[in-house]
Amino acid sequence: MTTAKDIMHPGAQWIPATETLDRAAQLMRDLDVGALPVSDADERLCGIVTDRDIVVKCVAAGHDPANTTCEELCAGTPRWIDAGADISEVLDEMRSHQIKRLPVIENKRLVGMISEADLAHHLSDDQIAAFVESVYSQSR
Repeated sequence: MTTAKDIMHPGAQWIPATETLDRAAQLMRDLDVGALPVSDADERLCGIVTDRDIVVKCVAAGHDPANTTCEELCAGTPRWIDAGADISEVLDEMRSHQIKRLPVIENKRLVGMISEADLAHHLSDDQIAAFVESVYSQSR
């Protein structure tokens, strides 16, 4: 059985909810990623901030990323998957919530992230096509 831990990108890092978006952008640059899980004071997942969020919801809206926190962009219930979950559960979670990145949690700690690129390396062409169709055909 292939698990979430088998396909995830290891070494994901939290950014505190109280951190500013300019710091989030710098961390994304340094880690070469497009999204960061956001943690509360107890290191629990409270959201995800993406590079697109920073541009569209902050910069393009006329806000200053140096004075806007990650917490201000986080909305809704954050989704995640247990490290031991089967790949079918990963796909179901991503499809049903139309998400393209999924934090992986093990023993209440962030251990990695699963992105579309990770899926592409571990799924057949037919599985990838079905995933893309299900996520993008109903995109918001």
